[in-house]
Amino acid sequence: MRFRTKLLITSLAIVIIPMILALGAYLAVGRYLVHEQNIDNGRVVDYGMVADPGGTFSEMTDQLVKEILVTMLVDPFVLENEAYLSEIDQKIASKYAYIIVKKGYSIYYVADQEKAQEVIYELPGFGTDIKGIYFTSSKHLVRQMDFYFSDGDQGSLYIISGIRTGLTTSLVIYMAVAIILILLVTSILLTTWIGRSFFRPIDELNIAMQHIKDGNFDYMLPTDVKEKGEIGAMYRNYEDMRLRLKESADEKIDREKQNKELISNISHDLKTPITAIKGYSQGLLEGVADSPEKQMKYIKIINNKANDMNNLINELTLYSSIDNNRIPYNFVKINVAEYFGDCIEEIGADLESKSVKLNYSNLTTPDTQIVADPEQIKRVINNVVSNSVKYLDRDDGSGQIDIRILDEVDSIRIELEDNGKGIAQKDIPNIFDRFYRTDASRNSKQGGSGIGLSIVKKIIEDHGGYIWATSHEGEGTCMHFVLRKYIEFSSGAETVTVDNETL
Repeated sequence: MRFRTKLLITSLAIVIIPMILALGAYLAVGRYLVHEQNIDNGRVVDYGMVADPGGTFSEMTDQLVKEILVTMLVDPFVLENEAYLSEIDQKIASKYAYIIVKKGYSIYYVADQEKAQEVIYELPGFGTDIKGIYFTSSKHLVRQMDFYFSDGDQGSLYIISGIRTGLTTSLVIYMAVAIILILLVTSILLTTWIGRSFFRPIDELNIAMQHIKDGNFDYMLPTDVKEKGEIGAMYRNYEDMRLRLKESADEKIDREKQNKELISNISHDLKTPITAIKGYSQGLLEGVADSPEKQMKYIKIINNKANDMNNLINELTLYSSIDNNRIPYNFVKINVAEYFGDCIEEIGADLESKSVKLNYSNLTTPDTQIVADPEQIKRVINNVVSNSVKYLDRDDGSGQIDIRILDEVDSIRIELEDNGKGIAQKDIPNIFDRFYRTDASRNSKQGGSGIGLSIVKKIIEDHGGYIWATSHEGEGTCMHFVLRKYIEFSSGAETVTVDNETL
């Protein structure tokens, strides 16, 4: 439930609940006080007499006197009729009143002698000329009506209220106490309700945030998914934040682990060519290479090792760009046949020097075009080919790499297949992950930083394509990647430079 709704309910409850409870208290207190004064007639309580005995009694007696006077016009001596007097008594009993009739100084009529004893000696005699109601010393309300009997004797009809005026004071006191208790109970109940729905969740959230502050991202709040109010939203937001922070912290730990592994890999991979360069350069300095042919051989080896180091540094620089998402791309329209034809010539010369056979086939039409960065696509081809050469594991000169370009309607698929030692099926899903190496041993003669294929995947995906691998151990591996064809919708610039920092 939303806090706005709770506040609205609270505002209404502050008014409605005390009103209902006050009404209930008034009804209960009124009945209790009537019962305490021994005037309960067993009927429904007349709360008009309880709340305002003077006003109610005055109205009732005025009406009764008028009725008696009208009756006396017809029968002047009707007040001598005890049946009529009994009828009046029964009529006003619901108002907690009764009548006493005196003839001279003696009682002519009274229904209840016990009640009469309370006021009989306080009633004034005939001819007092008291108009309206008056109070007796015992705080009874009395209305007096003088008349004459048929024999000429003086008579007085007294209408007496059984409720003493002190009842009103008691009612006010009791109601004041009841209202104070009602307000106190209502306040406690509403405060408890608001506290349970607001302050307790806030305290729980503070505890959870303290855990976050202390780096504990495993502390979970008891989130109730059915809660629709602000607290539920806060809990869910906390959980989202906690999971994101936990994921970020885990990624940071993984990144630190990867960086340590990268440093270890790079150190190892740099150490190998540096050791070779130092060894062959020392051989030149000490005259070990004592013939021009041998010297040229040493120089070529030193040059190759320097190139290996340069390639490794370039790969590391590109990895840093990928890690910061800042690879600059220069996208242009490329004719597939011409571009890959040039790549094959360059790759073929390098593979020939390594005694690796290269087969190339292009099944696309001569006018097929793609939009790509030529330099980055060449980097993809070189990385995959060099990776294949590294793991050919064929010293008999039977190593072979097949490059095929296939037409797939709105895209092209490039396949680079080798006949090397292959990759285990359990390793295939992970080969594009950073720093993943199928050969975990650092004594492996292939070396490598473990980031080459992750760079390839990143470049292909930034071109809007996708890449995957298939392999069979002992038979070879095939890398597949797909690039979309260029379809000209409108004329425009052929070259677009994209910086991944803006992607």
